[in-house]
Amino acid sequence: MQAIEISRPGGPEVLTPVERPAPVPAAGELLIEVSASGVNRPDVLQRLGVYPPPPGASDLPGLEVAGRVIGGSAEALALANVAIGDRVCALTHGGGYAQQCVAPAGQVLPVPRGLSDVEAASLPETCFTVWINVFERARLQPGETLLVQGGASGIGVTAIQIAKALGSKVIVTTGDDEKGRACLALGADHAINYKTQDFVAEAKRLTAGRGVDVILDMVAGDYVAREIEALADDGRITIIAVQGGVKAGFDAGQLLRRRLSITGSTLRPRTVEYKAQIARALRERVWPLIEAGRVKPAIHATFPAAQASAAHALMESGKHVGKIVLSW
Repeated sequence: MQAIEISRPGGPEVLTPVERPAPVPAAGELLIEVSASGVNRPDVLQRLGVYPPPPGASDLPGLEVAGRVIGGSAEALALANVAIGDRVCALTHGGGYAQQCVAPAGQVLPVPRGLSDVEAASLPETCFTVWINVFERARLQPGETLLVQGGASGIGVTAIQIAKALGSKVIVTTGDDEKGRACLALGADHAINYKTQDFVAEAKRLTAGRGVDVILDMVAGDYVAREIEALADDGRITIIAVQGGVKAGFDAGQLLRRRLSITGSTLRPRTVEYKAQIARALRERVWPLIEAGRVKPAIHATFPAAQASAAHALMESGKHVGKIVLSW
């Protein structure tokens, strides 16, 4: 099979097309003939050498794919409720930048009706991440207000749409007004340009001084102290990346007096059993929203897989709105 490997830690140019043996599904895994692979920031971190794959996972980057099932035991097929030849998308441990990829059966989902494989490949990583952090860990409720830092990212556009579809209000921050308008077009109620506006003051103004209930944070660092100021009483911050640094100083007294919570998680190290639980929740709660057109994949660009380096360069430029996908 053809694949894209990381020849050495470095810039986008280290992504190299190679030929490799096709993977063999282990017990509980399905083999997928890949037609599209999602590109995500963890792929960039792995390429840079700062986010190694977990033990036993492929060294190839790529955490989400879409294509057709071409292998797997009867037990694995039954667990995923699919058959050979079915169109699926999947969250993987790695190895998604390839023409064939294995995935645990519990992390395989049917392609939602009406979607192309490119669109389906953009779903797993972001949907899993948003569901875990916004709805499980931060417990966003209908009628509450969610603030998404980096609303134009792949995670951001997914969080906007799912939160709105489930009855919450959404405020986003973006780095320019054009991205803000794109987020508004996807359903966000308000967009804040963090380069020209104080997001704390704007979040308070837009909530009549109350503050927001949940913040989805991809920055951390010194943002955390400011986010605490933007929270309503009983508010929650959920951290999914540390682009602003791992150390955060803040007034812990506010957590006590105002009953605030700070949580966070990373997806890749979680168990297969836990991810299968999330997949079931997505199939029940989110897949119907996608099939009804209430949540739509937001694809910024698609690249031939051989041009994976260009896809990574675009992601690192920060000029995209939504997802970047490789096609095979």
